[in-house]
Amino acid sequence: MKYRVTHTTEFVYEARVGLSYNLARLMPRGLPRQQVLSAVLRITPHPQDHESALDYFGNRTDYFSIQQPHDELRVTAISEVEVSAPETGLFDQAQNLSWEEARDHLRADRSAPGIDALQFTLDSPMVVVEDFLADYARASFSPGRFLDEAVDDLMRRIFKDFKYDPEFSSIATPLREVMAHRGGVCQDFAHLAIGCLRAQGLAARYVSGYLETDPPPGKERLVGADASHAWFSVYHPVRGWLDFDPTNNQQPGERYVTLAWGRDFADVTPLKGVAYGGGEHQLKVAVDVERIS
Repeated sequence: MKYRVTHTTEFVYEARVGLSYNLARLMPRGLPRQQVLSAVLRITPHPQDHESALDYFGNRTDYFSIQQPHDELRVTAISEVEVSAPETGLFDQAQNLSWEEARDHLRADRSAPGIDALQFTLDSPMVVVEDFLADYARASFSPGRFLDEAVDDLMRRIFKDFKYDPEFSSIATPLREVMAHRGGVCQDFAHLAIGCLRAQGLAARYVSGYLETDPPPGKERLVGADASHAWFSVYHPVRGWLDFDPTNNQQPGERYVTLAWGRDFADVTPLKGVAYGGGEHQLKVAVDVERIS
């Protein structure tokens, strides 16, 4: 599938901003199943400095500064990507590791992928392993169960037990409150799953991106009505990173566009920065994922 993704972020300030420094992660990653055909970042007002680089996790980052007075800041990322479906079919029996074997293999693995994955077993700013996470995960991780089966079961339980509730949580809502409320949004469900997996000694990372959505039956597709999405990946020592989406109870396929990944949301914030002046501000975000072939 080919998609054109348009992601617009607009800040409207109540007072003039004299200077701002910003960091964006809005350009999709190039991956074996995802080819970036084009990607451009349009910034208004025009930045005096603009540099692109790869961050520690290999995500495309754009640093820019606005050094003239401004009342608004508008950042639009326009990307065209081609996404292919994941491979299907049965795997060789040797690839079916139990979750305990996967955990122990990771501890002894000295390969570059293994060492890289090991960091995703540790606590991160927004995901700290606590007993309630281990308790919730335990039902899925019975002794000897295959890793992919256990993680799939965890995903399905989160989908069943937690209600999608965009009015409840914010970026800063602790996982303990998400667990108590039994609700949240895709970011919360990804963090929850990551915490459960790390509680079992497994490597799990946060993935940000987009999901092509369909309009309600009988309704026209609304431009700009889509949203950013989040899911998680677990590291399989033989098969590599496996993606799961607890918000929609499915493994991501060709309708998913991967933007960035890290330990949690704090590592992949789409746009953040510092503004001198401005007072209060209004934030407007519009996302459009359009299939172009």
